[in-house]
Amino acid sequence: MISVYNIKPKFQQLLKPLMEFLHRKKLTPNHVTLLALLGSILTGAFVYLNEGWGYLLVVPVFLFIRMALNAIDGMMARAYNQQSPLGEVLNELGDILADLAIFYPLLIKFGIDKHPNLLVVFIALMIINEFVGVLGKAMGGARRYEGPMGKSDRALFFGLLCMVVFLFPLVLSWIFYLIILVVLAMLLSTITRIKNSLNA
Repeated sequence: MISVYNIKPKFQQLLKPLMEFLHRKKLTPNHVTLLALLGSILTGAFVYLNEGWGYLLVVPVFLFIRMALNAIDGMMARAYNQQSPLGEVLNELGDILADLAIFYPLLIKFGIDKHPNLLVVFIALMIINEFVGVLGKAMGGARRYEGPMGKSDRALFFGLLCMVVFLFPLVLSWIFYLIILVVLAMLLSTITRIKNSLNA
């Protein structure tokens, strides 16, 4: 199934010099994970409190930074033998909290709070999708990352969506239908992860 996760190895190769730099500065994978979470909370607060259109430019930039940080923490853990149970907890829980911190206020800005059922379904599926990914490992297999609309796919989609809305504000009139498509994609991703976990 197509997913941004499929290009992760090439993305990680580009990030290797930055990973080495952070390691020389004595940062650990857990520091990087917490930095990504803190940045997500601050970005979400900015989105919620911003009265203009500036958030449409800030969100894509930070989502790219967060994708890089999410890749680097795992790379550091493997490269420098710094894997730990605490790191795994921070990584999984941090991802869910970071998604909530950014996407909840963003969806409110997009007017999805006028459709509370859709907002609840989006948030619920976003959490369930990541839970099912972890469940694959709990069942004795591998952590599942299949898309569409896994963590990396959501970051790319909403980053691009913010830029499109900034350039073409009329797209906001289609937001309701676009979010429905995202929800359906997350549902497909969740089903795919469950099936692959059971068949592993």
